[in-house]
Amino acid sequence: MLRSKVESRTLATGRAELVRRSSPRESRSSTLAAALKRVRLLLCDVDGVLTDATVLMGADREMKQFHIRDGLGLVALRGQGLKVGWISSRPSPATARRAKELKIDFLKQGKGSKVRVVESLLANTGFRWDEVCYVGDDIVDLGVLKRAGVAVAVADGVAETRAAADYVTSADGGHGAVREVVELILQAQNKWARIVAEHAA
Repeated sequence: MLRSKVESRTLATGRAELVRRSSPRESRSSTLAAALKRVRLLLCDVDGVLTDATVLMGADREMKQFHIRDGLGLVALRGQGLKVGWISSRPSPATARRAKELKIDFLKQGKGSKVRVVESLLANTGFRWDEVCYVGDDIVDLGVLKRAGVAVAVADGVAETRAAADYVTSADGGHGAVREVVELILQAQNKWARIVAEHAA
């Protein structure tokens, strides 16, 4: 955690809630804003974070619903030089297709420890854990949430992930939660206003 004591405060966006609580990480004195400034790599779970956790199964294919504003936000984040990765325990052609469309930097799908996946990624890229923001929703995300510089749970995530998070989104998974996190990162790094101005020109 960034600080001890359960504490909620509304951020400038009026859309989100910072949750602080006692934990083994309570000795960290950084504020959320300071931690967000260090982020260079945004990692997300897929089902339940980038989607609403629904999977439609047909005779020969599956379908998932992704939020379009999440996609635009991730493109904007990459445009500012940050890297984006998706980590899913469940391989899916639909996920691979969406990742390709958005030119996601890293896509890892398959069973096994997500912590090991991230550690391998960090070793190959030179990023550190404190430069990672991770967004999760379920117990399979707890190991990464515990280690990430900024741990985020979506609003409808399970109680354990919300308890482990530095920040809980106001939006549910698949309903703009990732976009919310993207904007927080870019605002903390003084990049969001420039992006808005470019589109308003």
